[in-house]
Amino acid sequence: MKFRRLGKTDLKVSVVGVGTWQFGGEWGLDYTQDEVDRILDQAAELGINLIDTAECYGDHLSESFIGSYLSRRDRSKWVVATKFGHHFHDLFTRTDDYSAQSVVQQLDASLKALHTDYIDLYQFHSGPDSQFDNDELWTTLDKLTQAGKIRHLGTSIGSNANIHQTAASTKVGSKAIQVVYNRLDRAPEEQVFPSCIEQDLGVLARVPLASGYLSGKYKPGAVFAGNDVRHRHDAEAVRQKLEEVERIQRDEVPQGMDMAKWALAWCLKHDAVTTVIPGCKNPEQVIANAAATELISDEHPQAWKN
Repeated sequence: MKFRRLGKTDLKVSVVGVGTWQFGGEWGLDYTQDEVDRILDQAAELGINLIDTAECYGDHLSESFIGSYLSRRDRSKWVVATKFGHHFHDLFTRTDDYSAQSVVQQLDASLKALHTDYIDLYQFHSGPDSQFDNDELWTTLDKLTQAGKIRHLGTSIGSNANIHQTAASTKVGSKAIQVVYNRLDRAPEEQVFPSCIEQDLGVLARVPLASGYLSGKYKPGAVFAGNDVRHRHDAEAVRQKLEEVERIQRDEVPQGMDMAKWALAWCLKHDAVTTVIPGCKNPEQVIANAAATELISDEHPQAWKN
């Protein structure tokens, strides 16, 4: 495994992390604690140390699975990133609350679910600019950071072209940007990434496999179950994406190479990207994701220097 410094933080993160939206039950599977344990144990064995979750992946369900795991392992070996701003009510149903008063309650609920007394990276979760531009919110988050409940603040931008929240990061004390970035969606390259480099912000690339479409497993016409978030995607847009994936696989991916491995490494080669956080449904997918490190060099602006 290779490691990078997450922007201006002191966090040493693996270039491949574990995204955990799937543990909340919205990606076609319901998980048991044993299944989660095996996924995270496999990640640890491969040197992965970053877990990204959120309070709304289930009603703190993903966090609870992770927390149970951490309670029986060495917490200090993991970098845990979670988020605030959404209340889960049912599959694909949420309401928003980014108020300063609510964030205190949300953080305490996340700490309890995660069986920990601190969050390594606490992220504003895909909220509108009107909620982001709230001095009271960031003052409250700063106080929670000073109290030791949060090590570092981050922003998970909803639109991957949101330069407003990215550019304001240093002002509000946010040290990392989480953003959708993959071979099918390169919008961050235009404005977001240059701003991240200028401010020395860490970048967590989410959806690096384009919701699995870049895994190479799906062909145009693929159908997804009702408990899989992809069934909500526009059918024509999905068809076009999968046709583009076929073209990329034919023209850009070396013959015989696993497409998911190639797609993750493609993201990691950008100077702004610190780490990718793909989801994984089983230990075998963890192994496949980690293999992307074989295709990247040790030279990177945020490469961890021992």
